[in-house]
Amino acid sequence: MAGVDGRLRAVVSLAQTMAAACTPRESWLAAARGVGEALGGSFAALSVWERDRGRLRVLVNAGERAEGEEEFPDEEAYPVHQFPEITEFLHERWAGGGEPDAWVETADGAPGAGAPARGARPYCHQRVAALRRRGRGCCVVAPIVMHGRAWGELYVARPAGAPVFDRDDADFATVLAAVVAAGLAQTERLEEVRKLAFTDPLTGLANRRAVDIRLDEAVERHRTEGIVVSLVVCDLNGLKAVNDTHGHAVGDRLLERFGSVLSLCGAMLPDALAARLGGDEFCLLTEGPAADDVVRVAEELCARAVALEFGDGVACGVASTGDDIGPLQSARRLFRLADAAQYRAKAAHSRNPVVAGRDGEVLRLADHPPGSPHDRRGLRGNVPPDAR
Repeated sequence: MAGVDGRLRAVVSLAQTMAAACTPRESWLAAARGVGEALGGSFAALSVWERDRGRLRVLVNAGERAEGEEEFPDEEAYPVHQFPEITEFLHERWAGGGEPDAWVETADGAPGAGAPARGARPYCHQRVAALRRRGRGCCVVAPIVMHGRAWGELYVARPAGAPVFDRDDADFATVLAAVVAAGLAQTERLEEVRKLAFTDPLTGLANRRAVDIRLDEAVERHRTEGIVVSLVVCDLNGLKAVNDTHGHAVGDRLLERFGSVLSLCGAMLPDALAARLGGDEFCLLTEGPAADDVVRVAEELCARAVALEFGDGVACGVASTGDDIGPLQSARRLFRLADAAQYRAKAAHSRNPVVAGRDGEVLRLADHPPGSPHDRRGLRGNVPPDAR
């Protein structure tokens, strides 16, 4: 009974730990560690079945890792044809009305608990070879099912010389896999909510909230580490005319298309954040690349925007701590500078970006926003004098 109580406590502990996970990585690690400890394994891994790429990709390795095994590997993956049970034993047996139960493999190649019948060749010789290569004596493999489909697998191993997993262990692994599936599903839902909170629904780019958070962090890194921070602010020209002439559906397609162009250009700069600020306004935020590199990408963005089927190009302003823009006391000032540069580009109908620090008028605009009632708008973060 003590064994039953211990396993019950392990199930509760696993569920609680996964419920407390806030990110996918935390959830993966909690799953691997919890299942490994519950089954008395020395090593545990969680893998996902990437159907489109025909492979099992390892998400996390926990416990006593062998040489070459990383905790969160970037590209540890195995073609599913090397592990036919993931598509044959699991899916076909399950589709036939059975359950995707766990099974055991042993380093000596003998059929383990729950293993499918072997023919002339070992059913999963790749796993047997891996056990031997890494000094492990046995493993239990438990499929993970989510949303009614095989999602991936849990893998728990013991070292050579340790007791071999038995049928009770395999059955318990099946229960643990179900707990893990529930935890992973919860994490997926949390990630979706988090994504929606920081994503523009029309273009799929980041939204203003995401930019504000990232820009505050970037400016702090600039102050403490001296990293170059740059902001490109864009105003899509002609959107109202497109909406009035062709309808809002076409206008939305223009916004989506420009969003794709912005994403493509942003990819030319390491770790750039591409965002839609709202309406017809977009931005790129970078940390690290030199100001000249950012300006070159902004020039490419302007050229590609002119080539779009609808609209009239883009007004683009650039502000970078790599240029002579004076002390940067806050993220708001960098935004005002980029916005003032974009304002200048708009007023001049420029097909090229205007760069703060390279156009003397931009600094004056940023610190003294337009006040005429005929101005198109005030600058972000400032209030026009007539509105004070």
